Amino acid sequence: MKEALYYQKMEDNRVHCLLCPQDCVIAEGKRGFCKVRVNRGGTLYSENYNQAMARAMDPIEKKPLYHFHPGEPIYSLGTRGCNQNCDFCQNWHMLQPDAPTRGITAQEAVEEALSHGSLGIAYTYNEPTIWYEFVLECAGLAKERGLANVLVTNGSMNQEPFRRLAPLVDAMNIDVKSMDPEFYRKICKSKLEPVLATCRAAREAGIHVEITNLVIPTLNDSDELFRKLVDFVQELGPEVPLHFSAYFPSYRMTIEPTPLSALLRAREIAREKLYYVYLGNVAVSDGSHTYCPRCGNLLIARRGYAVSLKGIEGRHCSRCGREVDVVL
Repeated sequence: MKEALYYQKMEDNRVHCLLCPQDCVIAEGKRGFCKVRVNRGGTLYSENYNQAMARAMDPIEKKPLYHFHPGEPIYSLGTRGCNQNCDFCQNWHMLQPDAPTRGITAQEAVEEALSHGSLGIAYTYNEPTIWYEFVLECAGLAKERGLANVLVTNGSMNQEPFRRLAPLVDAMNIDVKSMDPEFYRKICKSKLEPVLATCRAAREAGIHVEITNLVIPTLNDSDELFRKLVDFVQELGPEVPLHFSAYFPSYRMTIEPTPLSALLRAREIAREKLYYVYLGNVAVSDGSHTYCPRCGNLLIARRGYAVSLKGIEGRHCSRCGREVDVVL
């Protein structure tokens, strides 16, 4: 365990956690919403510090990040716990406070990444916000050794801790699950606005950002919500990639899987204003290719996790010369 960085001590040995928008006030001996930050004697500790539940070398496209070092592998780490509790969670087994973990130090994580020839470290699988102390330490060491840092996140982090971490972060995939605040309240037990604030802050900090939206039938698949999401991403920048992913029943949610027609409709709406729109968890021949927004030239072809740079010369489209919106 390690003492938490963002909290206030209160009377009666209670503590007020300031890390994320859950805004937990935690009594002695109790845990916060995330199940991994615990009050011991009036001091808040991160129970999952130096504890990993999953480690793997993944394609960067799995995050998904399509415009950040395409085709390269990245060392990926996750722990247990989350500061949302989505009814459709794909990794619900990682939410449990007794989920098995193995010890790892930040230095060991960096050495493992280097030994595997990784471009960097991705903090993923569960929510990296609630692993904050470890991520901050590890990201600092990784940056010193020339490694990139990637966050795959739900975006639910308060702005002060985010500003501290941001200079160490190179890329983020942020999950915007709906543009409906009630969806967040009912389905995710969370809040929408802090997620949008994180998206804006990441762009302002110069971090490479891609957005993912899991399309769930009847809950967040209306044209109105698609248009609200597209307008928001356009505000971030029309070059920000947007990934629409198909939902499949999981955890507490039994709604039927996303029909292909919903994803195609979402893509059609998004392409009116955005340059790069992708479809995930579904077999569509051109769903993951990258095209030049000026001339339509195929820049990057993808088949699953097989990636081929087709139409890029240097940092430009080989046909029209437009600079590509890809970190190479």
